[in-house]
Amino acid sequence: MRLRPLLTVAAVAVASGGIVAGLHVPAAQAATVCTVDFAVNQWATGFTADVKLTNTGPAVSSWALSWTFAGNQTVSNGWNAQIGQAGTRVTASNLSWNGALPTGGATSFGFQATYSGSNVKPADFALNGVSCSGDVPPSSSPSTSTGPSTGPSPSTSTGPAPVCGTGIRCDGFESQAAGTPGGDWAVTYPDCQGTGTATVDRTVAHTGTTSLRINGAIGYCNHVFVRNAAILGDAVYVRYWVKHTTALPTSHITMVGLRDANDGDRDLRFGGQNGALQWNRASDDATLPEQSPAGVALSRPLPVDTWNCVEFKVNGADGTMQTWLNDVSVPGLLQDGVATHDIDGQWLNRTYRPRLTDLKLGWESYGEGSDTLWYDDVAAGSSRIGC
Repeated sequence: MRLRPLLTVAAVAVASGGIVAGLHVPAAQAATVCTVDFAVNQWATGFTADVKLTNTGPAVSSWALSWTFAGNQTVSNGWNAQIGQAGTRVTASNLSWNGALPTGGATSFGFQATYSGSNVKPADFALNGVSCSGDVPPSSSPSTSTGPSTGPSPSTSTGPAPVCGTGIRCDGFESQAAGTPGGDWAVTYPDCQGTGTATVDRTVAHTGTTSLRINGAIGYCNHVFVRNAAILGDAVYVRYWVKHTTALPTSHITMVGLRDANDGDRDLRFGGQNGALQWNRASDDATLPEQSPAGVALSRPLPVDTWNCVEFKVNGADGTMQTWLNDVSVPGLLQDGVATHDIDGQWLNRTYRPRLTDLKLGWESYGEGSDTLWYDDVAAGSSRIGC
């Protein structure tokens, strides 16, 4: 649904007597990926911003524009984008209808925010993790691509794999040799085996030099997963990075499975349907969000040909769930225990108190859809881990 402000930026400027100031982020070098016009109308304690993003790099099927505020600016609401803020870092992501940006294409969105003291305009804009000047900002993943994928390519990451923090279990696959996954990871083909494959890939990585590669084919029996029962433990939070090559299909697919000992050992499944991310409960086929047009619009597609940070919380004590994509909470994947139409009304049709006993990464297609995926930097813990 297209959200629009009650009062446009221009109208606010006229009504308040303010001056609309523009900030244009120019191309700093030849390899730019975007330009941003950032027009502000401010008053003593707040401001509105009208943002125009122009894609000067390869075409993208979805976008996330991020920046850092220099002061205490706090976003309160927005329109024409899904906007999330963590500290001073802000990410604005496309809605279901405005994700595609061809080379030279532009889109606009806006937001309202509060502040005190100075209100310096941001200048460190990044599109899908890549600085508008073409450089990867220090806080972003160093192995990010917005161009089309033609298959495995060497990782551009030069940094070491992350170290697990206190109370966090993690694995970046760095100790694995190329070929069949081993150690705590075991390849599994639930029910039947087809053409799906899982290998340790030492040419593509989010950090370090290694990742888990999944070749998932069309059809139920062509699924493949790599299972780890040690990393999950009693964790409530899971974080992983994933890169894939094909947009999520209309039909239901699964990318992550978690065995639920409190639900007959049936899986809690995370994947997609109708082109957007979705949770699915195998025992009764309930979905989060509900698969109405409004419900699907509240979820997000999974951007292709770039590394994405996926985080989720599954609280067994009260059954609540939350999912973040690239640091932004996804409204359609939030189950807060209170039934919300188009989101979790179906999910809450029975008491749900999961006890998850393993983590499976892979691909399963229940109709159409094949994909090649890379997983890296998997972590689990009792508090949110972050990207």
